[in-house]
Amino acid sequence: MLASARGSGRPLVVLHGFGVDHRIMLPLEQTTGDLPWRRLYFDLPWAEGAPGSTAASALDVADEVIADIRALLGDEPFALLGQSFGGMLARHVAHELRAQVLGLATIAGVVEADHSARRVPDRTVLVVEPAALDLAGDALEDFTAAHVVQTTETLTAFMTSVLPGEQGSDQTVLDRIAEHYGLPVQPEVAHPQPFTAPSLHLFGRQDDVVGYEDGWLLREHYPRGTYAVLDTAGHGVHLERPALTGALIRDWLERVDDVRPAAAGSGVG
Repeated sequence: MLASARGSGRPLVVLHGFGVDHRIMLPLEQTTGDLPWRRLYFDLPWAEGAPGSTAASALDVADEVIADIRALLGDEPFALLGQSFGGMLARHVAHELRAQVLGLATIAGVVEADHSARRVPDRTVLVVEPAALDLAGDALEDFTAAHVVQTTETLTAFMTSVLPGEQGSDQTVLDRIAEHYGLPVQPEVAHPQPFTAPSLHLFGRQDDVVGYEDGWLLREHYPRGTYAVLDTAGHGVHLERPALTGALIRDWLERVDDVRPAAAGSGVG
C-alpha cells in the first residue's frame, strides 16, 4: 500500500522492515529530497491503517507489493530500496520485474531468513550517552535493544521514525506472516543470471540481527553492486550513520542515472 509519495521524477519504491512502517525510512528524505526521484513509500500489511490483507507469508507480501507496483506504475521503469525484511522483498521484486527495474538498494537486508542460521556478530554497544538513556523513558528497553549507538540523535530518530510504527503494527498479521517469514526460494537462485543494474548493499558491522556475511555471499550475482559494511552501526545503520548512508544512496542513484533506461534491466529474469 502506498503510504506517502514525495518529490517528482522517476519512481523510487521504498519498502520498510518487519514490525515497523514507512516512517522508519523517512529520514532518508534528507538524502533524496533534492534529487529528481519520486519517492514512493509503501506500508506493508501489518502497518497501522493498512487495508485488510490475507497475507500469510513473505511470498504473499511480496506478491501484494508487485500487484501494488503494477497498479501504481504499470510498465514504468523504477528503482527499489528496501530495509531489513523489506530488503529481502526488494530483491524478490527486482528479479521478478527485472526488465522494469533501474536499480536495487538494500539497507541491513535480510538474506538468511532463519534467525538461528544467520552469521551475526556478538551484541556490542559502542556509544552510550547517559543523557539519551535518561530521556528514553518508557521506550528505554526498546531503544537500547535496537541500537548500538545510543545517543540523543539516534533516540530522536527512534522515537519519531521507529517506535510509532512498532506501536501501531497489527500483531495478528505479524504473527501470521512470521510463520512463513522466508521466501520459498532465494531470488538469486530462482533467477540465477547476474543482476546487472546498479545496486547497493549496505550493512552495519555490529548488526547482530541480520549481520553482513550472508549478504556478502551474494556479491558475484551483483556485478554492478557496491557492498559497504559500516563500523559503529547495527541493524539501524541508516539511523546511526545517516551521513555515510546518505552518501552511498546518492552514489547509487547517480550510478542509476548514468545507465540508459533500455539497458538498466538487461538480462532475462
